[in-house]
Amino acid sequence: MINKMFDIKYPIIQGAMANITTAEFAAAVSNAGAMGIIATGAMDAETTRRAIRKCKILTDKPFGVNVMLMNPHAKEIIDVIVREKVAMVTTGAGNPGVYIEKLKQAGIKIFPVVPTVSLAVRLRRAGVDGIIAEGTEDGGHVGESTTMSLLPQICDAVDIPVIAAGGIADGRGMAAAFALGAQGVQIGTRLLASVECPIHDNYKQAVINAKDNDTVVTGRSLNSPVRILKNQMSRRYVQLEKEAAGRDELEALTLGALRRAVLEGDIANGSVMMGQVAGMCKEILPLEQIFDTICRQAGLVMTAMGEKAVELDA
Repeated sequence: MINKMFDIKYPIIQGAMANITTAEFAAAVSNAGAMGIIATGAMDAETTRRAIRKCKILTDKPFGVNVMLMNPHAKEIIDVIVREKVAMVTTGAGNPGVYIEKLKQAGIKIFPVVPTVSLAVRLRRAGVDGIIAEGTEDGGHVGESTTMSLLPQICDAVDIPVIAAGGIADGRGMAAAFALGAQGVQIGTRLLASVECPIHDNYKQAVINAKDNDTVVTGRSLNSPVRILKNQMSRRYVQLEKEAAGRDELEALTLGALRRAVLEGDIANGSVMMGQVAGMCKEILPLEQIFDTICRQAGLVMTAMGEKAVELDA
């Protein structure tokens, strides 16, 4: 299990969410027993350095940093991470191959977020320490394959730890991930509805109020699919995509939209990123209670499944 690799209590990695998973939030996650992750998608190198050092003040537990490789500051951010020596790096929106040797020499574990089997195999050959297999149920940037189909195929294709991401909000999802071969899970949406999460209360309430079909994937026409809440902005975006609007017009609509949702609580015109499991998030709870409940339920589910297996063998 991934918790043994990093000496943390729970086999849970916190999903990275730009403007949301700050140093303070990552520290709170790590203090609660999981692996906190600072998201640097909206940061430059100096901002990243300050965030890492703040997190070190707030927790003595392991934590990681996520690097969006499309970020123009990615190389400098990697250099900061190497100097600061965090426990792990997760990556997205690209191939981290050019940074792998530098990170490994610094003793930092590398877990790229991967939407396909072929990329997982390529990165395994490049020397990463693990894979985060992300299904399209996830919030924010997504691929096309579902977690249930992607996860077992990646587990079969590589011989390193695989973390399941997308569609996991309770112990049943965690148990299912373990059954499919995962060594841990990455959770994002459920943590939006936590006491410690720094998003606006309107955003938290939107997660709590969401139903199973209240999200939509936008940006496929730009080859940058993003799952967000259905609202006034997303409906306008989808309409523009149907009308074959250009990149400039679409990007103008979303400029600053995530910050509007996170900081201002603009649920109508903001980019309210959340996964399909938002419909399972019914109350705002402390992080430690969320993690403990998920893991306890997973244990009960796996015990029950063991009893069912005995029945099948009978």
